[in-house]
Amino acid sequence: MITTIIRTIILYVFVTFAIRVMGKRQIGDMQPNELVITLLISEIVAIPLQDISQPILSGVVAIFVLIILEILVSVLALKFITVRKFMSGNSVVIINNGVVDQQALKNVRMTVLDLVEMLRGQDVFDISTVAFAVLEVNGELSVLLKSGDQPLTAKDMSIKKDKSALPLPVISDGKILKDALKALNITNEDLNKKLHANHTQCDKVFLMTLDRHDNICIIKKV
Repeated sequence: MITTIIRTIILYVFVTFAIRVMGKRQIGDMQPNELVITLLISEIVAIPLQDISQPILSGVVAIFVLIILEILVSVLALKFITVRKFMSGNSVVIINNGVVDQQALKNVRMTVLDLVEMLRGQDVFDISTVAFAVLEVNGELSVLLKSGDQPLTAKDMSIKKDKSALPLPVISDGKILKDALKALNITNEDLNKKLHANHTQCDKVFLMTLDRHDNICIIKKV
């Protein structure tokens, strides 16, 4: 039992490291080669976990080789477009200038019902409003609406807005996040003043976000 627990912990730590090295993509956002590596790692890990007689080192070595292979392929893909095309494929234009490319649909083995379903996933319910639709290599559908069907923006209406700023969590469950304060270039004293102005205290805050324009959102503990 102890041996199984130790082997599981070792493999867990090593697989976590392997996935961390590969990047932060979600499963649905992975390129084909990344998905293959992930599936292979899961299969390799299962062997020493199920069969204690199998040396754990063989599984670790195999995972390490896959990591090296993934890094090598990624570097080659960055340097040579032919490698990237071979490993990941190309994006396919499904709708071009408002016209559905039926041959492209056949090439990617999609039906028009599949296309309509994917458009709905992009909050597009009328295919006639689409100017361009591109099927990306990860299976996602990118959509550009026709100019007359695109939502109005502040620029269209000549409305001046402040520059965008990213709200950062500065307090989480009553604890101050120092990295966020540093990123916003504010001190603990500045934060306490903002809390006082909002009639609350740090230990009573479940979540507080703040951006560079001093826009504050506070959710108090219940």
